[in-house]
Amino acid sequence: MSLMALREQLNGLVNSMFLEGLLDDQFEQLQMLQDESSPGFIAELITLFCGDSERILAELTKLLDQAVVDYQKVDAFVHQLKGSSSSVGAQHVKLACVQFRQFCEEHNKEGCLCALNVVKHEYYLLRGKFDTMLQLEQRIQAYESKQQI
Repeated sequence: MSLMALREQLNGLVNSMFLEGLLDDQFEQLQMLQDESSPGFIAELITLFCGDSERILAELTKLLDQAVVDYQKVDAFVHQLKGSSSSVGAQHVKLACVQFRQFCEEHNKEGCLCALNVVKHEYYLLRGKFDTMLQLEQRIQAYESKQQI
């Protein structure tokens, strides 16, 4: 596949993520920060976001499995996930966290469990597309480095 075709595929993926509402303007702002001096900037942010999100989702699952739920801890983790989602422009995850926090405030365990499932669904949908994005970025960078030789 040519470099141009790879770039078109990457742009198409990112555009579809915007159209689906998975990403918002914040992601676009981050894209503007990536340049020749930091070609892996977006990839690094995505990798950090996904690592943090996986850890937070595991903690939330453990906390909600307890007989007595510490809603303050749950809310703190959801707040952290909402913040990191907002910082990378993960709109659906961020919006799902807003609903999750409402259930925390109400001390509604069933609501929290349902909200956790929604957050997980939105996160894993986004992560799958992020994984594809990172693979395309790697292929583009490999192609570009071959052309420089």
